[in-house]
Parts: sequence; C-alpha cells; structure tokens
Amino acid sequence: MGDSQIGGQQCGLIFGKSLIPSWKLRCSLGGNTAGGNQAESLSSQGSWPGSAPENGLGSSVSTSSNAPLPQRITQFAEAFWRFVRPHTIRGTFLGATALVVRALIENPALIDWSLLPKALRGLLALLCGNGYIVGINQIYDVGIDKVNKPFLPIASGDLSIPAAWVLVLGLAIVGISIVATNFGPLITCLYSFGLFLGGIYSVPPLRLKQHAVPAFLIIATVRGFLLNFGVYYATRAALGLRFIWNPSIVFITGFVTVFATVIAITKDLADIEGDKKYKISTFATKLGVRNISFLGAGLLLLNYIGAIFAGLYLRGIFRTQVMVPAHAILGIGLVYQTWLLDAEKYSKDAIAGFYRFVWYLFYSEYILLPFM
Repeated sequence: MGDSQIGGQQCGLIFGKSLIPSWKLRCSLGGNTAGGNQAESLSSQGSWPGSAPENGLGSSVSTSSNAPLPQRITQFAEAFWRFVRPHTIRGTFLGATALVVRALIENPALIDWSLLPKALRGLLALLCGNGYIVGINQIYDVGIDKVNKPFLPIASGDLSIPAAWVLVLGLAIVGISIVATNFGPLITCLYSFGLFLGGIYSVPPLRLKQHAVPAFLIIATVRGFLLNFGVYYATRAALGLRFIWNPSIVFITGFVTVFATVIAITKDLADIEGDKKYKISTFATKLGVRNISFLGAGLLLLNYIGAIFAGLYLRGIFRTQVMVPAHAILGIGLVYQTWLLDAEKYSKDAIAGFYRFVWYLFYSEYILLPFM
C-alpha cells in the first residue's frame, strides 16, 4: 500500500531497517490529512465502527524522519491497538475472565494461585486469536474499509500490508504455541478451528463474509460456543475436574450465541455503502437498516425476557435477585436505544451509538455471570 496522499504530495516514513519493519506513518502538513475527520482518534472513542474522532483531528501523526525511536514505537503501538479492534478485545477479555471466575466460585477449595501464570497465558492466547481474526479481515478488506472504516490503520495508510501480515501470522503462531504447550489436544483443536473459521470468513476463495448466513454463523460459533465452552473446559481441567455443563454456563453460552448473532448482523448497519460497492451480501444490504435494527433489538429483547423467566422459575439454579432486575434494566435500556435510533432517522452517528450500546450490553452480561 502506498503512502497517504496529503495536499497532492506523498509524505511517508518507512522504518526500513528499524525494529518495526514495513511500518508506514502518515505525516502532517498544516494539521490536515487526506482522511480529514473520517480518520479515527487514537483515543478509545475511535475504536467503534462509524464513530467520529473525539478530538476532530483524525489519526495522523505529525512526525519527521529523525523522530526518536521511542516516539516511533509509541506510534506503532497506537496503530496496533486500532488494528486489533479494541471493542472486540474488551469482549474477549471480559468473557474469558468471567468464565474463569465463575469456575473458581463454584470450586473455591481448589483455588491455587500457582495456576495464575497459566491462566494469563491462556488469556494471551485468546487475545492473539482475536487479533488474528480481526487483522486478517482488514488485510482483505482494504478497499471496503477505505469506504466504511477509513480510520483503520491499513485503510488509512498507517500500516502497510506486509507489516499487517507479519502481525497476524505472529499472533496466530504465538496463540497456537501457547495453547498447544499448556492446554492439551482438545483445546488446541478448538482454538485452531476458531482460527480456521476466522480465516475462511475473510480469505478468498471462500470469503464467507460475502454471504449473510455463513457469516453470522461463523461469528456466533466463535463468540458463542467456542469461547465459552473452551475457557470453562480449560479452567476445570486446570483445577483437576472433569467437564460438566453447569447451568450458568449453559445459560451464558446460549445467551451469548444469540448476542453474537445480533452483533454479526448489526455490525454491517454502518457499512452498507462499501458493502454494496464491493458486492458483499449482508442482511443490512438485503433488508435495510431499519428492519435489521429492529430484528437485532427483537432478538436481544427475547434474550432478556428468557433470562427474566429463568430467574423467576429456576430459583434453585439462578439468583432471582440478580437475574430479574439486572436483565429488566438492560432490556429497558435496549428498548430506549432502539427508539432513539429510530427517532434520529438512522443517521450514521445514531447507528454507531446503537452498535456501541449493543457491545456494552454484551460486556454487561459477562460482568453479571459470576453473580447469577
């Protein structure tokens, strides 16, 4: 990928022999970039699809060829953070942590602090897998992202494709190595299967993201079943216990699978322009933004109603005082956000806010898990 065009000139910095190969930075002339306000702020605000930069300055970094190495490393770290999509990293982190905590709460006598390093290695492997999946998607979506998500580092010219390949392959190798040497053959197979699904989602010739149903099935499988079963299984195995389906884990697996389905269909709401241009078939391009927004909200609302009924009628299994009020509040918040989206006529900012709220709801469910 070439350097970014700024004021009709190319001005890029390539660390040809530095510690960061093939890394390209956009420089700033007069404080404006080609991407303008479409670019993403380096703050967490810009990590959300469709969100505008918090400070209005975009993601370009003013620099020069003699910039000190610490500054270049910092700039690389900022672009890498955008590359791994922070909102998905947070979801993986919270999900894995909540599942481990839940397993420990069920077996407090077996808590062994000497297992903490192994748990941290497992978390690192999950984050590596997450980074691989979202990273390889960006490599093959450069054209689409220049339309839909120009703030992403490859699309904006902040990261070269060769450097991105080094990152995604490195993440995959580190992740598989950690799992294979720490968690046994079953978890290694499941982890590898997750990477495989993430690959065929983005990579030709299959590139299943082009087809609405296979695309959401992949996301639901990885986020729903593989993460929840895999982490809970690995935690119990580390404690010396055989795997059993705890009711709370059955609940969260089913709940999050539906949630992941909703994320899979609503993530495309802001991407219709680029998806249509590159002939990517999504539910949003087929059925329209309003219909998919209501479909996603409806599925989540059914999820919350089911959780409330579970809390009311399975009192010996779930804590009613947690399940009922917590899910009622989250459900009311969802209804309000859906109404707000409709009232604002599905503007780009409203869609971004709605999608961001869906992820907040996703995080909230894992926060609740240890207390159910």
